[in-house]
Amino acid sequence: MLLWLMISVVIPAFNEEKYLPATLAALAAELASDTDHEILVVDNESTDSTRQIATAFGAKIVDEPVHTISAVRNAGGLAAPGGLIVFLDADTLVPCGLFQKIRQVMSDPRCIGGTVNVKLGPMVKRKWISYYISLCFWAGRFARMRLGAMQFCTKKAFLETGGYDRTIYVGEDVEFQWRLRRLAKKWGGHTAFIEAPQVVTSARRFEKMALFRLIIVGHPFTVLLAWRKASFWKDWYENAIR
Repeated sequence: MLLWLMISVVIPAFNEEKYLPATLAALAAELASDTDHEILVVDNESTDSTRQIATAFGAKIVDEPVHTISAVRNAGGLAAPGGLIVFLDADTLVPCGLFQKIRQVMSDPRCIGGTVNVKLGPMVKRKWISYYISLCFWAGRFARMRLGAMQFCTKKAFLETGGYDRTIYVGEDVEFQWRLRRLAKKWGGHTAFIEAPQVVTSARRFEKMALFRLIIVGHPFTVLLAWRKASFWKDWYENAIR
């Protein structure tokens, strides 16, 4: 039996009542025939019905009071009983066949984890901004910045890396993947990038954020320059867009 056969899906959540039902419904449909999994929703002191929604879908609740995404991800990773941890954003939909693909790439014992390609959900108000976002995504991929709407790694690798960097407020997923690749190289292995099928993540920030600010913070190099400056990321924390 492979050590990662049991999958733990970790979903960080802070006031996600609007998006979490669809995320969990898509996840339940994808995992309907997979008995070796568990879903953990990490509740970051939500004040809406996030917790009740997660419970209704049969997810296990993990509590994390520290309001940084890295701390929330780490709480789920540490609580995960499975040998393979999948980190999924609360506003992200998984397509049919994705977990089969993950199991396929992880069947190579040299693979210790990876990421899944991301596309934005439909934009209603700012359809034109999708071209700018596509350019930013391209620039990020050129710099090997793999976005973390859905990431996965073995529990062993998660513990060895120390998890996500708690001093990073945005871009912690990118930095984690860089360290995961270095660990894989050290162990004589590799990480995977699943091009297809893609996960679909919400475009809410690109629809609601002030336009000038969106152009600035949406650029991958802005993330690298400011990812440890808490005051720069109020749209993710103090005035979180929901």
